[in-house]
Amino acid sequence: MTCPDKPGQLINWFVCSLCIPRVLRLWSSRRPRTRRNLLLGTACALYLGFLVSQVGHVSPQHRRAPEKGPYPNVDAAGTPFLELPLDGTLAPPANQGNGTTLQPNVVYITLRSKRSKPANIRGTVKPKRRKKYVLASLSQRQEMWTKPSIQPHGPLVAAEADIPGNPHKEEVDRGWGRPWRLAQGPDLQLPRTVESNIRIYSESAPSWLSKEDIRGMRLLADSAIGDIQELPSQSGARLLVLEGSSKNKWPSCDSNPCGLLKRPLDMSEVFAFHLDRILGLNRTLPSVSRKSEFIQDGHPCPVILWDSSLSPTYNGSHSSVSLTWGTYQQLLKQKCWQNGRAPKAEWGCTEVHHHEWSKMALFDFLLQIYNRLDVNCCGFRPRKEDACGQKGMRLKCDNQDTVELTHIVQRKHDPRHLVFIDNKGFFDRSEDNLNFKLLEGIKEFPESAVSVLKSQHLREKLLQSLFLDKVYWESQGGRQGIEKLIDVIEQRAKILLTYINAHGAKVLPMNQ
Repeated sequence: MTCPDKPGQLINWFVCSLCIPRVLRLWSSRRPRTRRNLLLGTACALYLGFLVSQVGHVSPQHRRAPEKGPYPNVDAAGTPFLELPLDGTLAPPANQGNGTTLQPNVVYITLRSKRSKPANIRGTVKPKRRKKYVLASLSQRQEMWTKPSIQPHGPLVAAEADIPGNPHKEEVDRGWGRPWRLAQGPDLQLPRTVESNIRIYSESAPSWLSKEDIRGMRLLADSAIGDIQELPSQSGARLLVLEGSSKNKWPSCDSNPCGLLKRPLDMSEVFAFHLDRILGLNRTLPSVSRKSEFIQDGHPCPVILWDSSLSPTYNGSHSSVSLTWGTYQQLLKQKCWQNGRAPKAEWGCTEVHHHEWSKMALFDFLLQIYNRLDVNCCGFRPRKEDACGQKGMRLKCDNQDTVELTHIVQRKHDPRHLVFIDNKGFFDRSEDNLNFKLLEGIKEFPESAVSVLKSQHLREKLLQSLFLDKVYWESQGGRQGIEKLIDVIEQRAKILLTYINAHGAKVLPMNQ
């Protein structure tokens, strides 16, 4: 028999050595069972029974933890174990150097996922794109050209009116390639795209575009076409009647908003709109590029928002202000309405503010637009493709003072400011053939525009702005094609800044 090595075992051994002989002696002797002896014997018997019940019992520190259980994990002290992951990724117990395994003081629980595949969370899955088709019969398409149509009035119609003997007709025919026509086939389907052609991926549009500009662009790019109206136009333009709300802020040609659809060769109108907004001039009408499956084989064409608030124009000059080149130069000297000063009657001033001519000259020079201030191409060498390159057009350059300005348009409710229409630019004009006649008589330039040209951010802003128009971006060959156009504008901007410094022109804030 070995000596106990723990205090508890020593006490048990000592009590047993005292109790067992005494109990045996009490029950086996013939002495009378007194009350004292009875109590002592009962206590010893209970203690012996307790010891017997512990035989074969394994102490807690030698127990093995169950592998699985329905109860929460607890440690040796009985407190919950809060940091146990429930994905079954814990490592097995570490093996000790003596060959025994160290049992952890937690219970491992592996929970099976309730889903066998990932959840379909709303907003993370791109919706399936579906095209809705509207079936148009051949008779319905023919009625589009014959049914009674609205007759809008305004400068855009008057500016495009036919003039007998107009030398621009051949250019118009070449520009369209062939007359407008509807696509053939009795089962023509006209798809309506779900995704907008105006791409805005950030929280807001570029700062130079107003909310009205964005709404107008979306209207022109995405609205369904309710009707197409032919205009008495020498350039072949069409009026698109769009399906939109009449509660919009922009003026409409009737109960619905409208857009003026021009030739594919006039695509620079879209570039002109974005350049105008970036320079802070805000004188053009919203313009986008749009494809029409039922017109001219679906080639992209510029669409310009129709504005019925423009003042009526004269068929001769397509302008709401009748001016010759000589009169225009006199107005520049008088500085009509500048600094709030009312002009004298003998000055012959119009209602247009003096600063408007500076904005128009800068804008026309960057895009080389000649159809306002130099309709006869007196300031550069025209090509055969140019309208003014026709035989006999340059003969009037000998007496320029009598040449009438064209496309000078105001609004009815705002005659102080101009509206730039017919903004077809030319990017293929070489640097040695730029039209500096457009800058003649201009002594001041708008500070907002000049600061943008000097800031070295013109390219960045044009890329951001033109990217919004998906159809135009793709029609110009993506970023590579757009970069080539911006190269031309940046080079002309450098030339313009050199011109301003060389001539001592002033740069003034023009916010009137």
